[in-house]
Amino acid sequence: MKNLKNIVSIKTSGLGEQRSILKRLQDYAAVGQSLFVQRAVIYLAAISLAGFYYNTYVALFFLGAIALCEVYDLLLFRHMLATGQARTIKPRKMLHQIYATTFLSAVTISLFCIAIAVQQGTDGGHFLPLFLLVSASIFATMNNHQFIPVLCMRLAIYVSAIMFIAVRDVWILRPPLASETWLNLFTVVFVLGFIVELARNFIKGYSVLLNNQIALEIENKNALAASEAKTRFLSTVSHELRTPLTSIKGALDLIHAGSIGEVPEKMARLLGIARSNSSRLIDLVGDLLLLQSSEAGKFTLKLAPVDLGSVVTGAIDNFQPYAKTLGVDVEAKIDEEQFFVKGDGKRLGQVITNLLSNAAKFSDSGGTVRVTLTREDENLVLSVADQGIGIPEGSERQIFEEFGQIDSSDQRKFQGTGLGLAISKRIVEGHGGRICYESELGVGTTFKVTVKSMAEELAEEPETEVYHTAA
Repeated sequence: MKNLKNIVSIKTSGLGEQRSILKRLQDYAAVGQSLFVQRAVIYLAAISLAGFYYNTYVALFFLGAIALCEVYDLLLFRHMLATGQARTIKPRKMLHQIYATTFLSAVTISLFCIAIAVQQGTDGGHFLPLFLLVSASIFATMNNHQFIPVLCMRLAIYVSAIMFIAVRDVWILRPPLASETWLNLFTVVFVLGFIVELARNFIKGYSVLLNNQIALEIENKNALAASEAKTRFLSTVSHELRTPLTSIKGALDLIHAGSIGEVPEKMARLLGIARSNSSRLIDLVGDLLLLQSSEAGKFTLKLAPVDLGSVVTGAIDNFQPYAKTLGVDVEAKIDEEQFFVKGDGKRLGQVITNLLSNAAKFSDSGGTVRVTLTREDENLVLSVADQGIGIPEGSERQIFEEFGQIDSSDQRKFQGTGLGLAISKRIVEGHGGRICYESELGVGTTFKVTVKSMAEELAEEPETEVYHTAA
């Protein structure tokens, strides 16, 4: 078993290393391609100056050599990006090509700068060639830090060229230590130390960033896998529970109706509790199935012209008995006109029932839940207002989240699954509408559902089915 764990660990490490190399290759190619124009302008400007002030033929020779290196680099970068996206990239082959083109381009640039220094002689200070080499070194540390060997190779070539130019003057002139020639050499060494430290910092920063990106990708994949497992679990459990619960509920209804004989008075109360709880379980299973189907893109809405006013009135009538058990009154203010929408009447009724249940649950005994349905331009606005405890500010995300509860402790006063508002939001958005709320602590909360109204003359349209996937 221990050997098996070691093998799995080695394979996982190998996959992580492979992913890191691929990511570095793509980053290297993307940066190189994006900076192509910038490099071309810099090289063209430097070669033009060298051709104007020194030897034109030498400048033209290096113009051709550098152009060949840059074109080859550009083609290589494009090939790396294309094969990376197509998942056909060969990391080892690409690395060998990167080493080759790095060596060629760095040597070409270094020889160009050395050629300028040689043409300047020993009296000019070599500002232009040294500036070009130092700039190229800094440019490399900033943009070629994806692979340490590549960066080290490029810097080693540039540093060798810089030191050759500085040491060459000292070797030819043999000046005393107090001369500026020695000062130039010491200054060059100081600048090289700065470049090395800069490269170290960029490499360290990039490595940390890359490791964080890879860890984030792994966590994201784990989260997606966990979400998929949760969805499968809920779907399986819900389907397995639905059939026996339906049978239990049907049997309890038959007993309650007296189909198998009169129910003893002492048993009636327990039977009522069992029927009520079985109904709650069936509703919960239905909610879980709806959420699962929505996440899977199989949330079906049967759209047809429906009078939203009738749906609201019917939902209130069915809800009244439950409201009375909580000591809450439900008042409705709905005009006699018809409020047509293109929607799923059953699902819209579910939204209204969820809002009524939520309002009644969070209201004190003796409170009033007020329901209004009004027309605003081309929209219909349903409002369900309570006189309850209110919702704390900044809780909107938690309110509409699956299983979301403001008080999620085991001793919370208000019971519930936290699915009602999440389901209501998906149903409303499936109708192209929106749901929101306004609340004040200690005063109450008003939930508003806004859907597009439908002209009466279109009320004879046939029923259609649409699939809605929640975002």
